[in-house]
Amino acid sequence: MALTDIELWNKAAEFHGHICPGLTIGYKAALYARELLGLEFSEDEETVCVAENDACGVDAISVILGCSVGKGNLLFRMRGKQVFSFFNRKTSKSVRLSLKSSSFSEGSRDERQKAMFAAPFGELFAVKEVPFNLPENARLFNSVACEACGERTAENHIRLQEGKKLCLDCYKPYEGRG
Repeated sequence: MALTDIELWNKAAEFHGHICPGLTIGYKAALYARELLGLEFSEDEETVCVAENDACGVDAISVILGCSVGKGNLLFRMRGKQVFSFFNRKTSKSVRLSLKSSSFSEGSRDERQKAMFAAPFGELFAVKEVPFNLPENARLFNSVACEACGERTAENHIRLQEGKKLCLDCYKPYEGRG
């Protein structure tokens, strides 16, 4: 049985630990993307979210749409913006939701959160075309022991230096001579 929107809100707030404007942004973005793209909770990688921030709203998106770092369907493209791109792998449709900055900058934090919660999707977000391609499915990489510290590291994060396989913590990048 599908959860109601208010049940999803309560679940997101419980997961996040408190109610705030940021959580509301992610909640509304997830519901809007669900409506625009016909999304459901992603059991695997059917839905992909590329968040342009690592703020509170990402928790709501995880709870509502099933996007998570561990599954590889929640990716970060750090731009410091309240922007979320959503992809439906089943239909190949996508949408980029960008928070409209001018609408909810007045009032206390609580007043802003309540105003955003009550606002129609179109007042909160500009809907745009996604300016990049759908990310590939998550890949599994073999683990390799770092020859300096001994910790096992995914092979795509190993660097060769002086003939040794090193993790990024042990690797000393060449900085040049200025």
